[in-house]
Amino acid sequence: MNVNGMPKRPSSSVPKWHSSSVTTKIVHNLNPICQATQQLTLKGKFVITHDKSKSIPGKLVSVQIYSGTDVDPETGKGKLSEKAYFKQGESMKHSHDAQTMAYKIKIHVDSHFGTPRAFVIQNQHKKKFFLQSASIENSNNRIIHFDCNSWIYPIKKTKSDRLFFSNRCYLPSQTPRALVELRKEELDRLRGNGMGERKEWDRIYDYDCYNDLGDPDKGPEHFRPVLGGSRLFPYPRRGRTGRKHSTAGPSTESRPQPMNFDIYVPSDERFGPNKLKELKSNCVHAMVHFLSPKAELLPRRSSASFQSFEEILDMFSSNRNQTIEGWMRDNLKKLIPVEHLKEIDHAIKENHWQLPIPQIISENDLAWKDDMEFGRQMLAGTHPTRIQCLTTFPPQNKFGIQSSIKQSIIEQKLEGWTLHQAMEQGRIFMLDHHDYLIPYLNRINANGVCAYASRTLLFLRSDGMLKPLTIELSLPGSAPHLEINRVLLPAKQGPQAALWQLAKAHVSANDTVYHQLISHWLYTHAVVEPFIIATKRRLSVMHPIHRLLNPHFKDTMHINALARLILINSGGILERILSPGEICMQISCDLYKEWRFNEQGLPADLLKRGMAVKDPDMTNPTGIQLLLLDYPYATNGLEIWVAIKEWVKDFCSFFYKDNEAIEGDVELQAWWSEIRTQGHGDRHKETWWYQMTTLSDLVEALTTLIWIASAKHASLNYGQHAYNGYPPNRPTRCRKFIPLEGTVEFGEFLKDPDKFFLKMLPDRFEMSLAVALVDVLSRHTCDEVYLGCQHSPGWIDNEVIQNRFAEFKQELKEIQARIMQRNRDPKLKNRRGPANIEYTLLYPDTSSSSASTSGITGRGIPNSISI
Repeated sequence: MNVNGMPKRPSSSVPKWHSSSVTTKIVHNLNPICQATQQLTLKGKFVITHDKSKSIPGKLVSVQIYSGTDVDPETGKGKLSEKAYFKQGESMKHSHDAQTMAYKIKIHVDSHFGTPRAFVIQNQHKKKFFLQSASIENSNNRIIHFDCNSWIYPIKKTKSDRLFFSNRCYLPSQTPRALVELRKEELDRLRGNGMGERKEWDRIYDYDCYNDLGDPDKGPEHFRPVLGGSRLFPYPRRGRTGRKHSTAGPSTESRPQPMNFDIYVPSDERFGPNKLKELKSNCVHAMVHFLSPKAELLPRRSSASFQSFEEILDMFSSNRNQTIEGWMRDNLKKLIPVEHLKEIDHAIKENHWQLPIPQIISENDLAWKDDMEFGRQMLAGTHPTRIQCLTTFPPQNKFGIQSSIKQSIIEQKLEGWTLHQAMEQGRIFMLDHHDYLIPYLNRINANGVCAYASRTLLFLRSDGMLKPLTIELSLPGSAPHLEINRVLLPAKQGPQAALWQLAKAHVSANDTVYHQLISHWLYTHAVVEPFIIATKRRLSVMHPIHRLLNPHFKDTMHINALARLILINSGGILERILSPGEICMQISCDLYKEWRFNEQGLPADLLKRGMAVKDPDMTNPTGIQLLLLDYPYATNGLEIWVAIKEWVKDFCSFFYKDNEAIEGDVELQAWWSEIRTQGHGDRHKETWWYQMTTLSDLVEALTTLIWIASAKHASLNYGQHAYNGYPPNRPTRCRKFIPLEGTVEFGEFLKDPDKFFLKMLPDRFEMSLAVALVDVLSRHTCDEVYLGCQHSPGWIDNEVIQNRFAEFKQELKEIQARIMQRNRDPKLKNRRGPANIEYTLLYPDTSSSSASTSGITGRGIPNSISI
């Protein structure tokens, strides 16, 4: 063991660097005047991917290598080699659109050149290419690895060469003198000057508010407030694009063409060569399948609603119509350009896409109606992060106004317990969608939507499952802080059972809104982006914390930029399908006011929701005890949390020997300051931010960040097709209130409860669009990198860290085995439930290759928020 408690790697396991493709040899100069001079010939390999139709001539790409040990006295930087040009390109693999090539270089340097630690590359071709990696061998026959994963744009556009550092990490104070100036210059270059419109080839990171969601030039109905930078609308910052402001709204940035997927993100954050094409293809195929109905349904095209549950099931049939109906086309024109409609028309004719049936109906198409399944999904569905233990009865809002739920109606259903006893034992739970919705309901319901605020109470049975007790639905009253409440109870048959199903649908619609806007978009996608920007602006790629975090930032800025284009913008998909409509993002702003970074880690979150209590046992690495032993999200998640935290702690302890080293790290302190004061500037005065003066602060912050980007996002995203893919189970909005006895609507309901239920659901277009969306979001892409995996085995030039990372991966594999063992335990009923859906959303899947696990799998934890 070394001083940090890390096991030393046996000498026999030191990698044997192969020199068949990359060699160093000494050349003797025969000139008598230079008889004593010796030169080294460095040979290296560069792996690039480019468009198959546009080959890159090697002679147009040059490389120069910087020494990391020998300083040029004239520049103060490492010695710079002569130029060498790509030669002997060999094809490694190719897909339908892209080809991967390996090129060689040969560079002569003097014998005192030292160890290569950086290189610059220049692209004189007119097209960009993607540089995956490079490797150069030094005079000791050791290969120096460079993980690049970046687009290289033509020099005519960038006006400067592209610099890459090796995979060796240095704290700022430990940077070799030859690299100090290069390190500083590169960070300065990435920060830019905050001026001008960004171009595709720029690598400049800066902050901006969400001032590009509205489109007032299209009309006043597309005006949206600027999010961020004000007390009324606080929000995390996004990456700055610098586009011109719109004409009609000077505070709003002009919008690029939607669905072209053409929006600025720094070039290092852009999708790899195959990802964008795969995402476009998934979008087109989803629209083709779900927005073109079966031929026999065409006569019903004037109907806004699905007419039967069988008709909804037909959405998943392979027998689809070969055209898009006129009314559907009119709706699509509001979302996407005409040229993309032509692409969809073409894809329809070629469509042979295999679509899995959502798991919620794959074995039993009625399981979604089961009350136990309704409760189970709060613990093991696609949104298991909202339920809380009820500690005060009756529930009340922040103004002290109490719920209308009566103790007497609850105690009848507690299986012999009194309410006091059940609450004392932590057996009463609540799904709360009340306080944040009530202020907005009048605006929401003025637009043809019928939404309530809701509270759902549940009882923990002796078998570990949650039994729904009651649902309270609320509307604003005639005066402030007054409400109109309605309490509904479970029933097994007759009209009361049908009314109960309507009430559950309203609750599910509220939960879907919170899931998509808050838990998923705001609390993962949006809050992580400022951390990415700050990391790229303040932490050199040589900084160990940059190296640790970078895999967890892959593709996030690009997917967030696309979300601003087509999902969260005015008239975008979320406004079209979710009940709040045009005020979706304002609700998101309100709930950002409640966000605290120190509560985003799993143990802290479970404590906040009362789902766990602190454990006095100091040997418990989680520090908490769960109230529910059969809470699949929490049980699996805590194991993954501990594994991440132990890995992060060991990593940080290797580079920081004491707290003084953390306080003295100028890059780290600038990074943390910028996150608080700029990235999350609207919350910078909060006292809950970590001080970042101790190893404990650093480990907790990094563990939380990695947890959010990997496991938390995976648990909220990749199960959407399984549960949300069948809209009756999780509708996105409701179009009817629950009818009152004595009204015409109640008579309509009694006549045909199923038909009333279907009319209450979103209309045909909205429902089809929602299913198409979750189909795309639930798919893993072919270039996914999973937790416990890295792009390359040489991702960091440190054997101790590589060995510790291998242990982390092994621990995740052992967690996988324990998850599957728990899933097979018949006593743990929430592991499958009435719908028999195995809980695998937090199954790491570290042993699978990305290519074999692409598509809808319902398992796997990607390193980053990549979709």
